[in-house]
Amino acid sequence: MFFSEAGARPRTWEASPSEHKKWVKVFKACDEDNKGYLSREDFKVAVVMLFGYKPTKIEADSVMSSVNPNTSGLSLEEFLSIVRKKKEVQLHRNEIRHIFTAFDRHYRGYLTLEDFKKAFRQVAPKLPEQTILEVFSLHPGDHALPGTSFSTGM
Repeated sequence: MFFSEAGARPRTWEASPSEHKKWVKVFKACDEDNKGYLSREDFKVAVVMLFGYKPTKIEADSVMSSVNPNTSGLSLEEFLSIVRKKKEVQLHRNEIRHIFTAFDRHYRGYLTLEDFKKAFRQVAPKLPEQTILEVFSLHPGDHALPGTSFSTGM
């Protein structure tokens, strides 16, 4: 995910034409009866096909509750919008994991204050040390940033 110069607001990610075709193909494959929509179970199968995991009941409930009440399921347009958002989140998490791994030079799964300072000296050498200390102290542990705070559960 790329960030604009104005701050930490990510730019919208767009799928490539081939990726978009893949999503449409998955939608059609999961809409076995050509109903024009995905039922709750169809949606779960589509997520497994695209993301490799079965959505939780909470995730499926959330998606299905957002469906137009005049329809019986998720339209292609709604499905594509949901998949695009899930892909954006996935890319953002991967970027966070990549950055964390670059800072965790000793492969411990967490960052010490010294790791944090070294990382910021490399990427933002003019940033005052007080700011670095304030950012580090925002974490409840105050002594280390656990790698598990960047889990992959979506």
